[in-house]
Amino acid sequence: MSIGILGAILTILFFALMTGIIFYHLRLPTILGYLLVGAIAGPHAVGLIPDVESIKTLAEFGIVLLMFTIGLEFSLPKLIALRYWVFGVGEIQVIVVIAVTTIIGMAIGMTPLSAFAVGGIVAMSSTAIVVKELTKQREINSKVGKNAIGILLAQDLAVIPFIILLASFSSVTTTKPFAELIFVLFNFSVAFFLIFVSRRWLLKPLFRIVSATRELELFTCLVLLVALSTAWLTHWLGLSYVLGSFLAGVMLSETDFRHQIEVEVRPFRDVLLGLFFITIGMLLDVSTWYHTWVWILLLVMALVFCKTVLIIILCRVAGDDYFISCRTGLILAQGGEFGFAILTFVLSKDLLSPDYGQVVLAALWISIAISPLLIRYNKIIANFFFPTISQINEALVQQEIIGLSHDLNDHIILCGYGRVGQHIARLLEIENIAFIGLELDPMLVQNARLAGKRVTYGDASHPGMLTAAGFSQAKAMVISFSDFPTSIKILSIAKQLKASIPILVRCRDETEMEQLKEQGATRVIAEVLEEGLSLAHHLMQVVKISDVRIHYLMQDLRNHNYDLLQGTPSGSLDEILDLEKRGPEQLRPVILKQGAYAINRCLGDLNLTQIKVAVVAIRQGESKKFKPSPIMRLNLEDIIVLFGDEINLEKAEKIILEGD
Repeated sequence: MSIGILGAILTILFFALMTGIIFYHLRLPTILGYLLVGAIAGPHAVGLIPDVESIKTLAEFGIVLLMFTIGLEFSLPKLIALRYWVFGVGEIQVIVVIAVTTIIGMAIGMTPLSAFAVGGIVAMSSTAIVVKELTKQREINSKVGKNAIGILLAQDLAVIPFIILLASFSSVTTTKPFAELIFVLFNFSVAFFLIFVSRRWLLKPLFRIVSATRELELFTCLVLLVALSTAWLTHWLGLSYVLGSFLAGVMLSETDFRHQIEVEVRPFRDVLLGLFFITIGMLLDVSTWYHTWVWILLLVMALVFCKTVLIIILCRVAGDDYFISCRTGLILAQGGEFGFAILTFVLSKDLLSPDYGQVVLAALWISIAISPLLIRYNKIIANFFFPTISQINEALVQQEIIGLSHDLNDHIILCGYGRVGQHIARLLEIENIAFIGLELDPMLVQNARLAGKRVTYGDASHPGMLTAAGFSQAKAMVISFSDFPTSIKILSIAKQLKASIPILVRCRDETEMEQLKEQGATRVIAEVLEEGLSLAHHLMQVVKISDVRIHYLMQDLRNHNYDLLQGTPSGSLDEILDLEKRGPEQLRPVILKQGAYAINRCLGDLNLTQIKVAVVAIRQGESKKFKPSPIMRLNLEDIIVLFGDEINLEKAEKIILEGD
């Protein structure tokens, strides 16, 4: 019995969730897990999902939304600035790969048309993987990131013309390829014009109207409508879905709604992209590998190695050094989602035999599987092959940092110059406190330098960069971004260089905060907890609590690393007797009745901290004392509010009432 489309989606989502959790704990890219799930669940293996096409149609929306969010990162001026990489380096890469592959394919016995088809397939790289991994590594706006995006855009633009040429050579649809290409260019111009005009006369006013309603679901609906409708428009004009969604993102990139749009799209994009990679895995027939593994291995090596070498050469011709060129090549050394699209077209038209098709599919699959690792360690690999150039680059960066910091003393080092880092810098300037900022986003650095700020390009997780920034003379350091792994690395290096320096770190929640404190952070600012404090601060002002009292409360909470907030479930402290258990730990009030051991004794004499129980508060009549002092004397009818797990609370209550 068929499980239907809903059953198929539920099955995929379940296995994707389980695999994602496992791969996360193994510190492996989740994309590898998705590919593995598809290979196992597909029709060529276990066969849980026999109908691949029904899932594939849904999954393709993930690519549409991906290109939409990429467009949000690239305004029209940025896109124009990348024209050399898109229409120069990128298009040359596509043409050369197709030409070389065609020649090699014919040399090993393939027909010219089949070899030509394989050339187009292997010329493509994966936009989805590259963007996701570079964003995760905070390199999407770096030099190598911009190189890669420019070449990827060129590959994406080449897909439709390539399929038209392929179809014309095989006499499938048309005998006038050049007329078709001119028609495609005309349609592209029409699509660009329509989307560009709609930005001013339709999109901006519509977003303002919907934003004014303050209804989040309406805003989300509008975002999806814009992304999908522009994709439909370009498809209707004979172009690709992704081109329209990308152009829509570009047109909305300079609006005030860009960040909110990206937040709303991301959940849909990531889930659908997961489905997309699962469908790729479903196409694979592993049973054929036994007979064709040699050809698969040769094609993988050719795809990864030759594409990397070619991109290195093209980047060198474009003016980059070998180190940057090698990193760019490694980032793009894989097959791509549009390669699968071309392969599907080729197989449907019998332009490639099924056996050849499975070899190509296996090579693409393997290249995509290893790609996250190549991207993650691209800098280390490039440094292995070109250590001297890497050292020269680092030395040049360090010299630039030294030039900016040579006259600084008792200054602040800002690791990161994003929105939070800029706010901190502004306050430091108001107080005439010197600082130097280290940032990896070239655009942020360029804008800061033009504004006369002492900010430079530099990796704060590199010991040499911190030393060059005058770390030994610095008064304090701030890690202003909430990238937990990088923060841990910076803390480790900083404490080795100068253990006494105060380091303030930003993080997301309590879990990260505890680990950062263990690594030696002087003060950790958790975004979630600070939002709660900010709301509480304004609430106390509204209910007329004095500013002095508010300041005291806020400062006390921060001085104690938010301990009271973490030890208190939601609800009012005035109702503390009625609070219930929260997770494995809970609050427990203990009333000192006649004969209790703790009466007339100091709180510290009970040694409750030794059994991992915290005293949150003590109530004496109508007054409450939070974070009471160890020398506080306990009296009859006092209520001691404890926090800990159930077993330790039992021990603590026994000590309070009966003694040791």
